[in-house]
Amino acid sequence: MKLKLSIIYSWIVRMATIWLPDIPVFMRFRGFLYSFMMKQCGRDFQVPSTVIINSLSGLVVGDHVGMGHRVVIIATDLEIGDEAMIGPNCVISGGNHTFYKTSYRNGPHVPKPIKIKAGSWIAGNCSVTAGSILPERSVLAAGSVLTKAFKQPDCIYSGSPAKFIVETHNDVLPC
Repeated sequence: MKLKLSIIYSWIVRMATIWLPDIPVFMRFRGFLYSFMMKQCGRDFQVPSTVIINSLSGLVVGDHVGMGHRVVIIATDLEIGDEAMIGPNCVISGGNHTFYKTSYRNGPHVPKPIKIKAGSWIAGNCSVTAGSILPERSVLAAGSVLTKAFKQPDCIYSGSPAKFIVETHNDVLPC
C-alpha cells in the first residue's frame, strides 16, 4: 500500500510543481516535497520539473544530489550517495521482466537494489539496470548501460554493457 501511495504522491508533487522554473531554489523545493515519502533524504536534493520518480518509498538520497532533465526512476530499492549527479535523459530501472508462458508481458517482476555511491556521476543518456552498483567517485560515460555491480572506486565505466575503462583521481591533492 505504501508503494502505491508513494507513486500517487510523486505524481501529485510533479503536477503541482511542474510550472515552477528549473532554478536551484525551486528544484530544492521539489526535492523537499518528494522527501516526505522517501525512505531517507539528505539536504539539497535538486529535482527538475521533467524528472519522473515512480516510487519514493524505497528511495535513499544523500546530501547535495542533483539530477538532469528527463530522468526516469522506476526502482523500489535505490540508494544515491552524497554529491552524486545524474545527467539528463537517464533511466534507472530496479526490476526486470521474466518470461511466462508465451511472453514477457505477464511474467513476474523481479526487483533488485541499485546503488549509486557518493561522488559518482552518471552522464547523459545512460541506463542503470537492476542489481547495478556504481562505486564511489566513479563516472558512467554518456550513453552507457550499467548492468552489474562494480566494486573498484575512482574509475570510468563505459559501453553497452558498461565495462572498466580507466582509473582516475590518483593525483587528487587534499584541500
